Amino acid sequence: MSGPSTNGSWISAWWVGLVLPVAIGILWELAVAGGYANGRLVPPPTKIFEVLSELAASGELWRHIAVTSWRVAAGFLLGTLAATLIGALAGYSTLTRQLLDPSLQGLRAVPSIAWVPLFILWLGIFEASKVTLIAVGVFFPIYLGVLGAILAVDRKIVEVGRMFRLSSIDLVRRVLLPAILPAYVLALRGGLGLGWMFVVAAEFMGASEGLGYLLVDGQQVGKPAQIVAAILVFAVLGKLSDSLLARVTAPFLRWQDTQTNAN
Repeated sequence: MSGPSTNGSWISAWWVGLVLPVAIGILWELAVAGGYANGRLVPPPTKIFEVLSELAASGELWRHIAVTSWRVAAGFLLGTLAATLIGALAGYSTLTRQLLDPSLQGLRAVPSIAWVPLFILWLGIFEASKVTLIAVGVFFPIYLGVLGAILAVDRKIVEVGRMFRLSSIDLVRRVLLPAILPAYVLALRGGLGLGWMFVVAAEFMGASEGLGYLLVDGQQVGKPAQIVAAILVFAVLGKLSDSLLARVTAPFLRWQDTQTNAN
């Protein structure tokens, strides 16, 4: 019974979420068509979908989407692995935290674009530098999420586990992991969102493929409809990937007695 109901509510939420952007698009289309607004710099939806249709028909759109999605996926995987490992070590060991955390907090404040010239010098202008830049963007929110979640674990829960003579592995598996999982999932979603943001900076590094390239190309040749179309595709891909991550991780959080689960 719960499965269909959950699926139905998820689909319903999608339709409700479309109301605002669709309404804004219709209003802008009417404003441009009625002469109340100039659609040259901010094209109406019909013009944007015309550009998307042309790119899709030529196959360019799918090629750019595939390249950008691969870069985000690779960077997200690398950043997640590094952030989870280092965040767990820093959270578990006071010495490791005192040694690493100040430097990482300083590096976290460095703007993404500042890494570009350094990564080009180190790794060249090809895929390695782009994926590394995305991994850096993904790393910090996940690291902070893991570290903060471990430090926030209730000491009484750990003491109860020790009272039952749980081994270190069982303590981590049965106590610490469930305790940090909600915050960890939230950090993953934040890291994924930053991955889509950092891929734009990454694709400014001499890329000839990808949605970031479409943005640059649209700016250079004066095609605002292409720029807005690329932004729209970024938004759709970001939302789809976030929803997919939320759906994949949802079964691991069903044990939570929250207001959302009660509904």
